[in-house]
Amino acid sequence: MAEKRWKIVFMGTPDFASTILEYLVEWDGCDVIAAYTQPDRKCGRGQKVRCSAVKDVALKNDIPVYQPLNFKDEKDVEELRALEPDFLVVAAYGLILPQSVLDVPAVMPINVHASLLPKYRGAAPIHRAVANGDHATGITIMKMEAGLDTGPILVQQALGIAWDDFTGKVHDELADMGGPLVMETLLRYRDGRLTVMPQDDSIATYAEKLSKEEGLIDWNLPVKEVHNKIRGMYPWPGAYYFWTPEGKDPIRLVLSPGKPGDDEVGEHAPGTIVGESDGMLGIACQDKIYLASKVKPAGKKEMDGKAFMCGYMNKC
Repeated sequence: MAEKRWKIVFMGTPDFASTILEYLVEWDGCDVIAAYTQPDRKCGRGQKVRCSAVKDVALKNDIPVYQPLNFKDEKDVEELRALEPDFLVVAAYGLILPQSVLDVPAVMPINVHASLLPKYRGAAPIHRAVANGDHATGITIMKMEAGLDTGPILVQQALGIAWDDFTGKVHDELADMGGPLVMETLLRYRDGRLTVMPQDDSIATYAEKLSKEEGLIDWNLPVKEVHNKIRGMYPWPGAYYFWTPEGKDPIRLVLSPGKPGDDEVGEHAPGTIVGESDGMLGIACQDKIYLASKVKPAGKKEMDGKAFMCGYMNKC
């Protein structure tokens, strides 16, 4: 007798979710019968209408796409119910789902969350983990309930964060971890090996949605904290500060992750550009020099420290 192929309705929006969807499309243990994603929206300087990464993957694989604004209209809930899914698989959808939606699947709704819950519930768990200097994060597959990332844990897997990892790298590694972990969850359920562990709300922490303004660097902090901030904000929203050339207006500089230097700051005030070393731009922190791998002045192309020193400080 052939193994049951689960009927999956997938819900997600950005690249993180589309990677997980790609894994499920290729897996022979399920059929993705529909994809739900955020409505197409205008973005960028040209305000062009773009569809989500999940919609791109779904259309390439002939998966029907649904894009309700929310599920306040009962017709949207009925449309979902008519699909008769076994599971909802949700990853970075961008909507808090009402109980009427969570009640639809025959088995259960599950969520792929990019942290080791109950740590970092909320919208920006990867950024927060890297920016806080955590040594590990991971993926949690949880059974969804009406609260924000509060449902019981089904499967977890940890991922180490190296001192030079940045948010973009950790994001991609977690996405590649999430797809197989969903499959593992469904296989455990099929085989009767799936355990359900309630979260300990008393140790829960929250990862609030990130704003561009949070990328502003405070050079009065120790160099290790500055390094964590820069790599936590890379590649989006970007870590930046305003540097004032002598006799000129301030320039917004966006920095790419580098490394903490060994040199003490001496008499240099925090935020002072002190030179370049092996092509990296040195900037004074509270205690030591930070070496940024690249710098992008507002309106200009990204450059290394040597090019910046030559072009902006006449030190070639």
